[in-house]
Amino acid sequence: MTELVRVLRGLRRLTDDPRDAFTHRLRIGLAVAALILVLSLLR
Repeated sequence: MTELVRVLRGLRRLTDDPRDAFTHRLRIGLAVAALILVLSLLR
């Protein structure tokens, strides 16, 4: 569990630029969606 928390903290992006924060969140969201799609297709 602590390794998962460490990985999630590494994904955080601390920036003041709203555009940079948005694009980072969008990339993470698309990566999670792709992972869910792949896992659902394997099932």
